[in-house]
Amino acid sequence: MKYLPLFADIANRRCVIVGGGETAARKLRLLLRAGARPLVLAKTVTDDIAEAARRGSIDVQTRDFSTSDLEDTALIIVTDVSRRDAETISAATRQAGVLVNVVDQPDLCNVVMPGIVDRDPVLIAIGSAGASPVLVRRLRERIERVLPPRLGDLARFAERFRAAVATKVTSGPARRALWETVIDGPIGAAMLAGKQSRANEAMLRLVNATVEASPPLGQVALVGAGPGAADLLTLRALRLIQDADVVVHDALVSAEVLDLTRRDADRIDVGKRKGNHRFSQADINQTLLDLARGGHRVVRLKGGDPFLFGRGGEELAFLQARGINVEIVPGITTALGAAASTGIPLTHRDHASAVTFLTGHRADDQAAGQSDMALGDRNTTIVVYMGLGRAGEIAARAIKLGRSASTPVAIIDKATLPNERVLRGTLQSMESDIAGAGLSGPTLLIIGEVTASHAATPNFQHLRHAVG
Repeated sequence: MKYLPLFADIANRRCVIVGGGETAARKLRLLLRAGARPLVLAKTVTDDIAEAARRGSIDVQTRDFSTSDLEDTALIIVTDVSRRDAETISAATRQAGVLVNVVDQPDLCNVVMPGIVDRDPVLIAIGSAGASPVLVRRLRERIERVLPPRLGDLARFAERFRAAVATKVTSGPARRALWETVIDGPIGAAMLAGKQSRANEAMLRLVNATVEASPPLGQVALVGAGPGAADLLTLRALRLIQDADVVVHDALVSAEVLDLTRRDADRIDVGKRKGNHRFSQADINQTLLDLARGGHRVVRLKGGDPFLFGRGGEELAFLQARGINVEIVPGITTALGAAASTGIPLTHRDHASAVTFLTGHRADDQAAGQSDMALGDRNTTIVVYMGLGRAGEIAARAIKLGRSASTPVAIIDKATLPNERVLRGTLQSMESDIAGAGLSGPTLLIIGEVTASHAATPNFQHLRHAVG
């Protein structure tokens, strides 16, 4: 994030616009709406700027910029000047510690003007760090079409009742639940429809009927975060993540998924990393229970799917036995995400009629029965989770059970993410391929002939960054 998005209070503050053309006129309208005291410096100005000066709304001076203009000034906007003049003004402004925006020259700015969706007092600012104003405009147009015209009325309505609600409901979780009922329910709908009297009456009834009580018992959602890419989350997962008071997450959950949580939500990292298991499963279970009993909405966020090597079943049983309401939201498991991202079919009419999921952490315990049958069956695709540290043992056992040492293998690191990597090799070379690649995980091993069919799929070549 190159810029920190902020909303600045410039009411009754002097803001200087250097230039008097159409661009300056557009910036002037924004400043006036924000209550600023604009000063325009230009030899000639548009009719709109001249009219604003005649009304006394602004001050226009037909002269060049001077460093004295920086005194008691909140913002400098520069347009309609040469590059050299813009550089001079920008340097002086930065040195004085004043915000400066040079239109269409982001390298000279320390603040950029976003695209704005105005439903005062609700404001949505959209920026691209100056990279693509056209893209920002298109996004603003789409958001304008989606947002209700009376959204600002709803915000002002909520503001009027804030003090009354805070007095009546002192518990944070309970107060948030009440406001969600208002915003998402019939009261909010009445305000958005322009039926203010009906909304006022309903709100008064709700506030007067509300009785302060102990915090309600919270709930836990076991949510699959998918293989990594945020846009592979389900819609239900996204809603729960953004509504959560606390997100308890594993180490394998990607940063871009975690960024979807509310900024005021607490995050608790209970991930197990090699050589560092700060939270045992018993600790995680107790943490979820304590948070739910405290009235919090908790999302237990797991990489992939909660019920596939995610220990979601253990957490579900623990919480339900203690009376906690638990919701399960499936996620795209990493095997399916990696297969889709790399174009590797896990089953294929010509190569594999079955697929078996294994975990490398339990390779020794899976040395018999169906797992061994699958490892030795060349018509079965093997997908190994958490297998980096035991790749050599897994390969040796598969070969011992009848797999050819030349069986093709795909090693997929950070599946579905922009820095996804795919190593191609064989069972015999798998351990050495991994050792020399510097993989950081999460990493998936796919063993079987289907990985060779992937090599002949040209549409997916651009997704691979072959290392070996």
